[in-house]
Amino acid sequence: MTDIVKSFPWLQSSWSQLENYRIQNRIPQALLISGYKGLGKLQLAEYFANTLLCSSSQSAEASCGKCASCLLFKAGTHPDYIFIEPEEEGKAIGIAVIRQLIVKLALMPQYDAYRVVIINSADSLNNASANAFLKYLEEPTERTCVVLITEQPSRLPATIRSRCQKLNISTPDQIVFNIGLKQLGISDNKDLLYVLSQGAPLLAKQLSDTSVLKLRTDCFKNWLKLAHSEICFVDLAEQWHKLARAEAGFLLFWLISWVVDMIKLSYHKQPVQLYNQDLITDLQDLVQRLDLKNLYKYYDFLLLCQHRLDTQLNKQLMFEEILIQWSRLNSR
Repeated sequence: MTDIVKSFPWLQSSWSQLENYRIQNRIPQALLISGYKGLGKLQLAEYFANTLLCSSSQSAEASCGKCASCLLFKAGTHPDYIFIEPEEEGKAIGIAVIRQLIVKLALMPQYDAYRVVIINSADSLNNASANAFLKYLEEPTERTCVVLITEQPSRLPATIRSRCQKLNISTPDQIVFNIGLKQLGISDNKDLLYVLSQGAPLLAKQLSDTSVLKLRTDCFKNWLKLAHSEICFVDLAEQWHKLARAEAGFLLFWLISWVVDMIKLSYHKQPVQLYNQDLITDLQDLVQRLDLKNLYKYYDFLLLCQHRLDTQLNKQLMFEEILIQWSRLNSR
């Protein structure tokens, strides 16, 4: 069993697909790895890159870790390994970066093995950089494997997607998820973490290692207070606006999950599956006072806000509108 599968057991089938490429000597010139956040897409891509660059791994299942290529890769100085991602979260990968990449790829690899390029958050390519990259894919260079990683493959142009081999990492079932958490050293709140992370073990670890679970509780309490007119929406919007980008993303997911659970509760008094089973009592109380048609409209609005989170939209105004609509929904 390879190190990647030992550390991330839910990646076993994905690694098998990549290993088959190498065994059959059919390394893709472009590979698109997609899947939900927290499933280990980047870790899998880096492990694959290390294996391709290793000068002693042709007949082994993994990189040797001892050759000059492996040591250079570990130090982050391998000349045939190129890593690209946005300079800041939410920013685009500009055309200048892609032009520099194409210039480098016009040269032969310095070692006898493959050259590997990883483009993390590939959906961050803007129109100009995507078009420039497409031209490279139309005439790729030899012994070069470009790996694109994305949570949202639909945001990549279809012309780029069509030129890539595809590997979609699916979320594991709860049994495999729990095994993954054990490997990651997590033993508490497994059921809650499975729901909140949508089955993504690395995201569950992030939730477990930080104060995010406490943040969720605090946000829900304030959301309830606003429903009962016990707090000012402007003050609450200002608090939420100060959240870090990742925390704001969690918050929007929580808001959507709370609304989804209320919609379920409006149809079934005791549904089997809820996102927030620990909040069922408060959610049931809210359902009694809300109009289902307006709740659906609020759900659609929250989805729109989630889609706009990484745009230039004023985040405080967005949170104010979310809270205004929530307050109106409870005043009817």
